[in-house]
This record gives sequence, C-alpha cells and structure tokens, in this order.
Amino acid sequence: MKSIQIQHVSLLRQAAEAFVPMTANHRIFAFLGEMGVGKTTFIKAVCEVLGVEESINSPTFAIVNEYHSKTIAKSIFHFDFYRINSVAEALAIGIEDYFDQDALCFIEWPEKIEALLPEDTVFVRMTALPDDSRSLSFLSDIR
Repeated sequence: MKSIQIQHVSLLRQAAEAFVPMTANHRIFAFLGEMGVGKTTFIKAVCEVLGVEESINSPTFAIVNEYHSKTIAKSIFHFDFYRINSVAEALAIGIEDYFDQDALCFIEWPEKIEALLPEDTVFVRMTALPDDSRSLSFLSDIR
C-alpha cells in the first residue's frame, strides 16, 4: 500500500479500515504532517476500527494515552510529542519501554524523537490537498 486518499471526512472510517490491516505486520507508526492536517482525527478513527470503545483524545498534554481494544489483544499507545523539547524528555517518560512492548504505537510529531524510533517504524505522511481532501503516504524513512 503506497497511499490512501481521504476525499471527505465522511469517508474517514473507510480510510481507517484500509489502514488497519497494516497493524497486523507492523507495530509502530509515525505520523508526519502539519498542525491541523488531521493526524489525531485519523488515529482516532483507526482506534475505533480496532475496537477501542473508550474515549479517544489527543495526548497533547499527557504526551501518551493508552487504549484497550475489544478485538485485538494488544494495548494501543497514542503519543503526541509536539510539546517536548528534547529527546531526553521522551527518554524520561520511558519511550523505549513502550516500544519494547507488544503494543501498537501511533506517534504524532515523531520528528522530535527521530533518533529513538526503531528501524521498523512505518512513517505516514498526511498531507492536505488543495481540494481539502487528505493523502496518507507511506514512507520508508523521514529523512
């Protein structure tokens, strides 16, 4: 899968359903994109498709939220590193311990912790297009 197009917010769930099969073979997803492009909204839709029934919110102030799925036996961690100022802050919250678990990790603002990301991280660039649709492109690296 090279990219997913989201033509309208009403089609967000369909895009999330197209994305979810990737979680069978990959655990760590780093979402790149400008502020307001819809990273959190897309991650919320993915979590819902994965069977999360609890409230799904942006972890902007908490840095990480943990969710539990009714359909998969893995925890889901949603990170937002927008407010951290150094790799040391990510290390202080135990980011490496999260990565070592058999859990799904969805990361917003991964540029802030690039040096800590495992080699098998899947990078997803979310782009706003001129017609207000969104494109999710899958990259091998952010460099």
